[in-house]
Amino acid sequence: MAASAYGRLPLNALRVFEAVATRLSFSEAAEALNVTPAAVSQQIKALEDYLQIPVLRRSGRKVELTPEGAKLLPGVQSGLDSLVAVLRETRMQRASGIINVSTLSSLMQKWLTPRLHRLHSKFPDLRVDWHTSREAVDFARSDFHAAVRLGEGVAPGLDHDKLMDEWLVVVASPQLFKKHGSIDDRESLHGIPMLQAKDEPWSRFEKNTAPTPWPAGPTIIDDSVSVLSAVIAGLGYAPARWSIAANDLDAGNLVLASKVIVPSRFRYWFVCPPSYSELPMVLALRQWLRDETAAFPKPDDWLSRRYR
Repeated sequence: MAASAYGRLPLNALRVFEAVATRLSFSEAAEALNVTPAAVSQQIKALEDYLQIPVLRRSGRKVELTPEGAKLLPGVQSGLDSLVAVLRETRMQRASGIINVSTLSSLMQKWLTPRLHRLHSKFPDLRVDWHTSREAVDFARSDFHAAVRLGEGVAPGLDHDKLMDEWLVVVASPQLFKKHGSIDDRESLHGIPMLQAKDEPWSRFEKNTAPTPWPAGPTIIDDSVSVLSAVIAGLGYAPARWSIAANDLDAGNLVLASKVIVPSRFRYWFVCPPSYSELPMVLALRQWLRDETAAFPKPDDWLSRRYR
């Protein structure tokens, strides 16, 4: 019975109906589907013949949903989304050894890249296609298996691990630090060249004893890695996330300009849809990230080793 019912379903007509209903235009739907407006009209007629009710009302170039069409649309969209998700999951499971992962550009450049050789050594057959973006991942409408994100929590419905906490530190170039010293030793913050970092605002580092807020500098940068590059070039002191500053601190490109470490309310999370969580390639990357973040020193531990 089910196979017979499915065989009669006007699946193509439903896809065309969704395209018209969301655009309220036969011509725009035809363009999006790469068919002619006449073909769109034919499919809508086929759907209405199947349902025995009108779903769209046309008046000249104006297109409106009928009450029945408005009721039908959410169900059609939900069904198409589910179908797309199942087809994508099936296709991606066949791509053995390949995983598509989204993460922040700053974390990719400063934390992940220096460690990728260990991932390649441990899992030589695993290929990771990294994509960098700040935008939340819509797993139902994209090819991503997983993501690494910085936030206070995780969106409902996702399988997740907390990978590591985050802290904010003040950094400077060795040359500039030699000239101006630690901000911990100053009664006033005036006279220190600084960079305005939109991602990590100065206000989190203002000293309670300072007579005025940290004065605004001439340079404002909204990208965390670019801020670090400017600091290394000697343009000023700046706040930075510990995760992306630690490698340059180890290399001597940066120094801590304060021993005050500010815990961040944000944490790094590994997230993936439950349907992908048991894929061998996802499990491999997930475990590797757990191992790497567990071995990554916290700033207090780094300070105690550096200055003991």
